[in-house]
Amino acid sequence: MKMVESDSLAQIVIGCKRGDASCFSQLVDIYASRGYGYFYRLTGSSDVSDDLLSELFVKLVEKINSYKGGSFEGWLFRVASNVFHDYLRDKQRQERLLKSQKRRIESKAPDDKVSESERIDKLQEQLGKLDADIRELIILRFYSQVSFKEIAAMRSEPIGTTLSKLHRGLKKLRELMEQKL
Repeated sequence: MKMVESDSLAQIVIGCKRGDASCFSQLVDIYASRGYGYFYRLTGSSDVSDDLLSELFVKLVEKINSYKGGSFEGWLFRVASNVFHDYLRDKQRQERLLKSQKRRIESKAPDDKVSESERIDKLQEQLGKLDADIRELIILRFYSQVSFKEIAAMRSEPIGTTLSKLHRGLKKLRELMEQKL
């Protein structure tokens, strides 16, 4: 862990507020190992910790101007705590979605009249009927396993917008799939 004098840290933060990339780099150097340790102790996963640490530094760039003085470390770890809680909410949302999907699948009686390959063919056909934008969202999320957050970032839109579009697209796809073969 690098130790930094408070005057030096204050100068680095001022540089960050001006948009100086080298100052942001210095903050990353100073806090990367502590931030990683914080996330690792919370999650127990090095992969998740790496992702959360990256998200922390993205948030740092986005929110540095909201730092108004006081303990920078306190402010930084408050941002880290918010990143972690966002992760937990996303994880819980995904778990609820999976449980809901599992219950829905288990509650439907098997349709012996339609083979698996026919269902796959119908799914492909119905995907083709969707708007290209929605089709891309569904394929990115469910075939390419890209996270909602990554999709939103790729599309330069808020994650809520991405989730809303995906939800509407899945609803439309479900309606198309429930039509008789």
